[in-house]
Amino acid sequence: MLASGIMDEDAGSMLRVLESGAGAVVTKSIGQVQRKGHPNPTFVELDCGILNAMGLPNPGIDEYITELKELKKQNGIIIGSVFGSNAEEFTEVAFKMNAYVNALELNFSCPHAEGYGLEIGQNPKFVSEITSSVVNAVSVPVYVKLSAQVNDIASIATAAEEAGANAIVAINTLKAMSINLEVKKPILGNKTGGYSGKAIKPIGVKAVYDLYDHLSIPIIGVGGVETGLDAIEYILAGASSVQIGTAVYTRGIMVFDRICKEITKWMESHNVQSISDLIGVAH
Repeated sequence: MLASGIMDEDAGSMLRVLESGAGAVVTKSIGQVQRKGHPNPTFVELDCGILNAMGLPNPGIDEYITELKELKKQNGIIIGSVFGSNAEEFTEVAFKMNAYVNALELNFSCPHAEGYGLEIGQNPKFVSEITSSVVNAVSVPVYVKLSAQVNDIASIATAAEEAGANAIVAINTLKAMSINLEVKKPILGNKTGGYSGKAIKPIGVKAVYDLYDHLSIPIIGVGGVETGLDAIEYILAGASSVQIGTAVYTRGIMVFDRICKEITKWMESHNVQSISDLIGVAH
């Protein structure tokens, strides 16, 4: 799947991703109203990944429905990403998205937007309340996206599962910073941001591995998936599928097709007939 926040602001770019071999696309995280996000710079490429602090910019759900309507005509699998500061906000946006998407992903893990994301997602009580409210308001499956930068990701995921979540998505970007040595200040306008790319894969794999022992619902692995071998590692840890974000930047939009071919090649060389035969085998 395409991970949220990458080439998912409009129907045209998401359609390109689907045509490039992605099994599904996750939209940009959408809130109740328009949000401008953080001031520039919001993005910097580092040695082993990308640091960003976009600040959840989005046009608001009422405006974004136009893009969802257009994309829905193409019959692709669409997962709508939702953010808010409380159960009421999450539920309102999810309810409005419900008719245009195949599933919803609740963003409890953005590390660089005050009052949203990780600030809510590190509290099992909040996660449970919001998840339950959304599940009761919509008819499509509800996924909960969590961060690895919490004390106990398993307890939070369990709270989400008990509240009715249909899957857990792990992980999001990690809180990080880069400082410009010449001006002696943080590079990003927001100072801190979220780090993504190859460097966070071992953290994501461990999170999925830990969650697999505690959950009965599927896990979607995300974080540093750049090759078919990366995807297989997540699946062996317990993921039923994976999302791809930074690799679209490093390998191009055809990365989805390339990763699928790399997975197939590995499976053939190891006499594996089905992806499902690999899920959680590392346990």
